[in-house]
Amino acid sequence: MTFEFPRRVLGELIIHQKGHPFKSKDYQGSGVPIVRVSNFTDNSIDISDLKFVSTEVAQDSQKVELKTDDVVIATVGSWPKNPASIVGKTICVPKEVDGALMNQNSVILRIKNRCEIDQKYLFIALKNKSFSEYLVSMAQGSANQASVTLSDIFSYELEWPSSEVRKEIVNIIDSKNKKIRLNQQTNQTLEQMAQAIFKSWFVDFDPVKAKIAALEAGGSEDDALLAAMQAIAGSALFATDAADADAQTQLARLQAEHPEQYATLRATAELFPSAMQESELGEIPEGWEVTDFGAVSVCFDKHRIPLSKAQRDKRKGHIPYYGATSVMDYVDEHIFDDIFLLLGEDGSVLQKDDTPFIQYIWGKAWVNNHAHVLQGKGNVSTEQILLFMKNQNIAPYVTGAVQLKLNQKNMNSIPFIKATDEVCIAFNLLLKPMFADLRNREDESRKLSSLRDTLLPKLLSGEIDVSALADNTEANA
Repeated sequence: MTFEFPRRVLGELIIHQKGHPFKSKDYQGSGVPIVRVSNFTDNSIDISDLKFVSTEVAQDSQKVELKTDDVVIATVGSWPKNPASIVGKTICVPKEVDGALMNQNSVILRIKNRCEIDQKYLFIALKNKSFSEYLVSMAQGSANQASVTLSDIFSYELEWPSSEVRKEIVNIIDSKNKKIRLNQQTNQTLEQMAQAIFKSWFVDFDPVKAKIAALEAGGSEDDALLAAMQAIAGSALFATDAADADAQTQLARLQAEHPEQYATLRATAELFPSAMQESELGEIPEGWEVTDFGAVSVCFDKHRIPLSKAQRDKRKGHIPYYGATSVMDYVDEHIFDDIFLLLGEDGSVLQKDDTPFIQYIWGKAWVNNHAHVLQGKGNVSTEQILLFMKNQNIAPYVTGAVQLKLNQKNMNSIPFIKATDEVCIAFNLLLKPMFADLRNREDESRKLSSLRDTLLPKLLSGEIDVSALADNTEANA
């Protein structure tokens, strides 16, 4: 049975506040955080690149203080061809930026009675595709920039069912969003752990240096091996229930309670040498070598096929079509079907910290000619070259003044410190289940996002009986 919910004019439901035009000269390294439209993600705010102003500037300016669950809409931005800064992008303020100030080119919306459920419902209702399409249809501007007026935003009519139905819709959508956020947080933790292990093994050489320190202190080979085991256990996944105990106690507990893990840890520590050697990059572990990125990676660029927007419009499907930095579209066929690392080749090549734009992809995909398609070679896994590139300054290898480019020749010449095959194999075995878990969680999140986006218009239109669906959601919670 289909219900038709009553509609309300947005302007009648909310109070609003415009973002404040902070100046670039006001920004500093610390102080009161400022959120800009460029910090917007699909649904929230990226807190990794916030700007700050002094308390004096914050006090002197018109305060536009954000509150958790505020709905913020970008009133100025690019047309839909650039998802990174799209006009009309609508986000919900996370608790991490509660109290931050909002910069210009945006408007903050709050339900007049500040009811938590209704504030959440407001965001859900405005994330409906019909609202974004409405804003794009009302936007005006040049080829590069568009804007929407507050009058256009406030005149939009949205579905406003009874309070009971609004609450049920919020619970249904929120349950999907919470699981997606949990998966994202877990994946961030997994990636941080993987990066910590990579840095410990291949950048700081902690296991090797631990052995050297033990021997220089007059210890035996067994003491050196124990020191390396402690260094590896400190950055890896050999967990015990005695996290607050000293390293030797943790290893003793691991040996008693998880003998297989202990044996693996010991075997891994034995793979690391107990001496360093000189190289063109400075001291590196004995037996390791300095090579280049081309020697440890396989490039599949010759298989790429660019498709124009007109061509993609004729081939709509469910296969992601990747560009230099993100998914640009979805098409009906694939040219790749495996795990790959994508590096931006031209256009968007360098991030603000001079590291490359990286995409870790798996499954069926189509990639255009603006991203290098790579895999690890031999015993160097795709995940190892991913972690290597994550913190690699590639600015010296990028050419072009207006159109930046990282060509294959320059990319392949980036120096790479290669460990022995045995160490690389051990590293891959350690991280393989972590990245499998990461991919599974991301796949689950994509399915949940798709389900949420399919449900939302049907819930708001009354096509789906929300009470029945809410009961089913609670039963599966």
